[in-house]
Amino acid sequence: MLIAADKFKGSLTAVQVAERVMTGLRRVVPGVEVEALPVADGGDGTVDAAVAAGFERREVRVAGPLGDELTAAFALRGDTAVVEMAEASGLQRLPAGVFAPLTSSTYGSGELLRAALDAGARTIVFGVGGSATTDGGAGMLSALGARFVDAEGEPVAPGGAALSDVATADLSGLDPRLSSVDFVLASDVDNPLTGPKGAPAVYGPQKGASPDDVEILDAALGHFAAVVEKSIGSSATEYAAAPGAGAAGGIGYGALVLGARFRPGIEVMLDVLGFAPALERATLVITGEGSLDEQTLHGKAPAGVAAAARAAGKEVVAVCGRLALRPEALGRAGIRRAYPLTEVEPDIARCISDAGPILETVAQNIARDFLT
Repeated sequence: MLIAADKFKGSLTAVQVAERVMTGLRRVVPGVEVEALPVADGGDGTVDAAVAAGFERREVRVAGPLGDELTAAFALRGDTAVVEMAEASGLQRLPAGVFAPLTSSTYGSGELLRAALDAGARTIVFGVGGSATTDGGAGMLSALGARFVDAEGEPVAPGGAALSDVATADLSGLDPRLSSVDFVLASDVDNPLTGPKGAPAVYGPQKGASPDDVEILDAALGHFAAVVEKSIGSSATEYAAAPGAGAAGGIGYGALVLGARFRPGIEVMLDVLGFAPALERATLVITGEGSLDEQTLHGKAPAGVAAAARAAGKEVVAVCGRLALRPEALGRAGIRRAYPLTEVEPDIARCISDAGPILETVAQNIARDFLT
């Protein structure tokens, strides 16, 4: 049996989900062989999943989204690094209740990438999601050697709103090591940089952006891409419209400018984590995440796990905190049955606060249904 589940956001990490499911299964069938492979789709928790799969955790001091110094981590195995932008520039790095949609920066994410290069990485998987930022990756690019100045030749301020002041984009100073690295942009979203489906419009409100802020950010990012085009040519416009450019507040755009190739986050992570050989050894796969809903079907970890397992002829069930998908939708995704915590405990607040013990009970039900 293989447990390949994502985190229950706000309750359990992916590693904790696997531990709780394993405990519940073994309460019913003590000798059952269980392999745990915590997964992530590129968003927050991606480094933890890589470390659980045998990567080494490396810590470095970087700038947070508001410029304050913090400790962030990336994962390294051989010459492959897994870098998670949320480690440096994620919403969880903001003080509780504080949002800074116009001024937060991805500079620290660029410092994380530079640290991976310093560690000898030749392949970098850049997981993006859960960002506090909407700066089009300008901060990240600056940390890697780019210069963005205003009409007076002064560096522009951090954050997305200030990009409206950019007069010149000088990318000639970018770290030369980037040109010889296999740089993979791993994301579960395929939005373009700007417009109705762009980063500000779709994700800005989650980061505290008002309707006026969204307009400011969308115009600033459009202006930024136009200035970058003067520096690198028409490819800048192509990057802005490309799938994934709008990921994590537009840091996807910055990554594409650096030469990254976009791949769905869960596909990349399953490759990196060694999912295929683990799947071969499994008879039943248990996947899941905090909420199984329509978003799950569009590139989230459980859908990716289920698709790969179905292709290999393996049966899949899912655990979740909340289930908002009908059985036929689950079936189309390759999931035979879902087991939400709310079946055991109807009180959602308790499902969040006591997710671990309730998940163990859910796992016992799975064991009774499939292992006895």
